[in-house]
Amino acid sequence: MSKRDDYIEKMKLQLDEANTKMSELEAKAKEAKAEAREKYAEEMGKLRHQSQLALSKLEELKAAGEDSWDGMVAEMEKIRDAFVHSFKYFKSQL
Repeated sequence: MSKRDDYIEKMKLQLDEANTKMSELEAKAKEAKAEAREKYAEEMGKLRHQSQLALSKLEELKAAGEDSWDGMVAEMEKIRDAFVHSFKYFKSQL
């Protein structure tokens, strides 16, 4: 595998893992009281949106040519880091 393929695979695994953990948190949130449940639902919506942005950027990264690869990697890492940060914050609030 090339460095590019390795990076794409690594990024996909990280996003898949975060999405799995989000699903687990979503199940936990359903057990919460009604007021808390609304807040969790709102935050989960935000996390799902960030997840979609990250997956979209990953698809762009897969299609990117070698000339734009380095710039795309930097963007992908920013989006992934924002998603992971938001996820960790949400998880800490449970």
